[in-house]
Amino acid sequence: MAHGIDAASAGPPPGLDVPSRGVLGAIQRAVTALNAAMAALSSLALAAASIVLTWEVAGRYFFHIPSDWQDELSAMLLIGATFASAGWTQARRGHVAIDALAHVLPEGIDRIRRRVADVCSCAFCSYFAFKSFEMLHEAWDEGQTTPSAWGPPLWIPYSCMALGMTLLALQQALQMVKPR
Repeated sequence: MAHGIDAASAGPPPGLDVPSRGVLGAIQRAVTALNAAMAALSSLALAAASIVLTWEVAGRYFFHIPSDWQDELSAMLLIGATFASAGWTQARRGHVAIDALAHVLPEGIDRIRRRVADVCSCAFCSYFAFKSFEMLHEAWDEGQTTPSAWGPPLWIPYSCMALGMTLLALQQALQMVKPR
């Protein structure tokens, strides 16, 4: 049902459906390096979110320290980790995929089905990235912050969304144009 990922490797596994030569290969190598950096940052963000949430529980229970920033910070860290690692996961075809039809359709029809799904996914992610950049621009220009007492700027999560979705759409596009 779902494709697994190999978290130990920094680059795409051998034989993966990505360009390896020419201009597309150079672009893929750059995207792979950026995806690996974003995956490493995502790992750090997940670790930081777990520390923040653990402190919130321990601080409230053991020390009776009220706080209002931990939930918001951990949410931003998790948003960043989720979007920033999306391209890295796509490079391994690690996103959830339901392949029930692959077992019943003829190979040629299934190849068309997969191509249509790739095109639709790339179009959606490209549109999402575009709208994320619009929200990022608006948040930056207007100095938007969250409505909490802490009030961190909204450009931070919007930048993670925009960059992550851009990398995801670019990775999908590169996988679609790989010479066969």
